[in-house]
Amino acid sequence: PKKQKPNYTLIHSKPLPLQVHPLPAFHPTNPISLLRFTYAYLSQLLSTPPSHAAQQYQGIFSPETRSVHITDPVHARALWEMGFFGKGTLSRSEPSWVEREKARLMAKRAGGSGGTAEEVTNARREKRRLFKLERARVEAEKIERQRLVEEGKIDDSSVSKFVETATLPQSAVTELLPPQLGVIVKDADENSEEEKENPIPTFPNQEHLQLTLEEAFFLSYGLGVLQIHLPTTPPSTLNPAASSTQSLLQIFSAHSFFPPASSETIRPDDPFLLNYVVYHHFRSLGWVVRPGLKFSVDYLLYYRGPVFSHAEFAIIIVPAYSHAYWTTEQGERERRVKGSGGDWWWMHCVNRDVGALLRRYKVREFVVKRWTPNRSRD
Repeated sequence: PKKQKPNYTLIHSKPLPLQVHPLPAFHPTNPISLLRFTYAYLSQLLSTPPSHAAQQYQGIFSPETRSVHITDPVHARALWEMGFFGKGTLSRSEPSWVEREKARLMAKRAGGSGGTAEEVTNARREKRRLFKLERARVEAEKIERQRLVEEGKIDDSSVSKFVETATLPQSAVTELLPPQLGVIVKDADENSEEEKENPIPTFPNQEHLQLTLEEAFFLSYGLGVLQIHLPTTPPSTLNPAASSTQSLLQIFSAHSFFPPASSETIRPDDPFLLNYVVYHHFRSLGWVVRPGLKFSVDYLLYYRGPVFSHAEFAIIIVPAYSHAYWTTEQGERERRVKGSGGDWWWMHCVNRDVGALLRRYKVREFVVKRWTPNRSRD
């Protein structure tokens, strides 16, 4: 039987890793709804239910990869299912290495080499490729025979017979597939009996979730659900947590350069700060923001998530130096030589309040769409 797809609407029902307690609907024509609404409102007013989990998610900052690692499988799964945060280190996006390994071992025990979604996709693509090659060969033969008919070398009747018999059956393409791309599917009862006799050996999960610096800072500063630990030498299981949001901002800003910047001063056009302001802006508007390195952009915007549809927009961040500060001597010097150290008085002018700092940034959206005739008709 065909494997049933997971219910992504139920799995990703929460857009963020927070608990939301909405009030019941109120209908003026229904007096009972007013009582229910009043009871729920007073209950939440007297005893406010928590919006955060009892235990914060734990992450470890990695200076080598300039990312934050979530090593707990439960925390990694929760952050992916509630907001599509991070990427599996051994997967394309969703951390599914354990499930793929189990499917591979089950298929290997059943006598085939399929089982995982990637292998099934590769088999389908190979089948499509062989079908296109065979179709192109048949079309070339038809054109060649038509040319011979026009030159009078063969009869027109032979071309008609060839066209009738040249339709490529689907079974012929299946026979062209290499044997290693076949997938053996057995009955469910037969599989369950084999699992009881030869259970799949357990193995440790070698995959962890990798968060970008912007995602980690948003979860820590914006939502307050992630506690980030700093690395130690030698590595320890009890790494110290970042002391404050300000220190975390300085660490991430320093590692947005390569090699990491040694100065504690955060420039207004710091790469991490610019990326995070844009990331926070679109997350606050309800978009699912994913890195766009694969498509040579900064971010991709999804309406609900990558498992539901393709990205709606691609984001390229272009800083605008329109503030009066950039016309000063100090501002022009910083624009000419990025990363150069400032004067001593610059340390006394740094805004150390993170909230006030973010409010001083503005995000202007410019939408560039591709003109499509089918969608642009009068």
